[in-house]
Amino acid sequence: MMKNKLSTKIFIYLAIFSLVILLFLFFFQVIFINTYYEWTKTRTIKNLAQDILITENDTSLYTKLDRVSYKENVCIELTNYNGDNLYSTYGKNCNLRSKAIKRNFINSNNKSKTYNLVNTFTKEKSIMAATKLSDNLYIFISTSLIPLDSTISIIEEQLVIVSIVVLLLSIVIAYFISKRLSNPITKISKAAKLISKGKMNTKFETDSDIKELIDLTNSLNNMKNELSKTEELQKDLMANISHDLKTPLTMIKAYAELIKDININNKEKTINNLDIIIEETDRLTNLVNDILTLTKVENDLEKLELKEFDLIKIIEKIITHHNIYIEKDAYKIEFIHKNIDKLIINADQKKIEQVIYNLLNNALNYTGDNKIVIIEIKEYKDYYKVMVKDSGKGIEKNEYDHIFDRYYRSKKNHKRYVYGTGLGLSIVKNILLLHNYDYGVKSIKNKGTTFYFKIKKDI
Repeated sequence: MMKNKLSTKIFIYLAIFSLVILLFLFFFQVIFINTYYEWTKTRTIKNLAQDILITENDTSLYTKLDRVSYKENVCIELTNYNGDNLYSTYGKNCNLRSKAIKRNFINSNNKSKTYNLVNTFTKEKSIMAATKLSDNLYIFISTSLIPLDSTISIIEEQLVIVSIVVLLLSIVIAYFISKRLSNPITKISKAAKLISKGKMNTKFETDSDIKELIDLTNSLNNMKNELSKTEELQKDLMANISHDLKTPLTMIKAYAELIKDININNKEKTINNLDIIIEETDRLTNLVNDILTLTKVENDLEKLELKEFDLIKIIEKIITHHNIYIEKDAYKIEFIHKNIDKLIINADQKKIEQVIYNLLNNALNYTGDNKIVIIEIKEYKDYYKVMVKDSGKGIEKNEYDHIFDRYYRSKKNHKRYVYGTGLGLSIVKNILLLHNYDYGVKSIKNKGTTFYFKIKKDI
């Protein structure tokens, strides 16, 4: 497909627009002017005949007709049924002397009729409108059709001059408009090419006062900023996955070599080393499983298996599975669900369990020195709100939009590491999106963070 510059496009469109206007003027001012002129004259004298409301005994009759004749430059004749002339205004351009036409109209009993006449002596054309005002009163109004040949010639000459001027103006206007529009677009295009080459510090700028271009520039700058963040996240993702894969593999290899080379005859040490190998293998398996789960959920490869279950019981079971942290490390996990003994929801049970697991593990990782984590369910008019709270250092507001990204590292540091692959919150986000649940995070500095999601009531 052939590509044209913006200036060329603008010139073509303006030229076409100008030509259409000129053709329109040519047809109506030259070709159709005689037809339009005759139509206008006919309409005028017809309307005059209808507007003159008179009677035979009207004392101001002649004065009224004189005024109309003078004002509208028409010839008027008023007759009775016998054709007797009651009033007339005859001038050099009048053509009201055809008695045969008048008698024909009177005898026809028509209300009104228009006649096209030609003066036999001067050959001038005229139009006569005949109207029956009453049973004994008829009015004939005539106006001459002045030849427009000379006028049309003048108009044709003017149109030629106007056409040349309009086309020249189109070129000049197209040039300035194209410059005004294309220059900022060209600058934006150059900046986009630099960014495509990896120069992410390039900024989109415009000195245009056109709103759409300003909005486009702002949108592109926002897009560039998001691309920069995505690029950083991709680098972090690769680094974290490499690290998380490398660490267990290194340990598995190291302890396997210990068993082979050093501890092969020491049964107790061999068992301990094998336990470590098993733990690291489990860690590696969990990481791979999380990556696979996230990939499936993000790409809609996994379908929801909806069924009804009691969310209260599910949460209580998950807390029971975390008793080891309560017993060994003195964690406190509180479950608050005032006035809600049973909460039956229709959802994918395994996936909702994974959401609670991941949110709880995240809270255990980041909670404060008091090691308190709270799971709370509150009932509202249209929904239930499930919240998982820690008492850690909190999250900055500018991190809210990214905290659910894969391997996003908050600026706050881990106080401890219970368990995690760096993909938990991203999996939570995607599962909640699959269920069409609203979710979010709220945080207060040095007081803790609350992750929540809302389950709509079935109304």
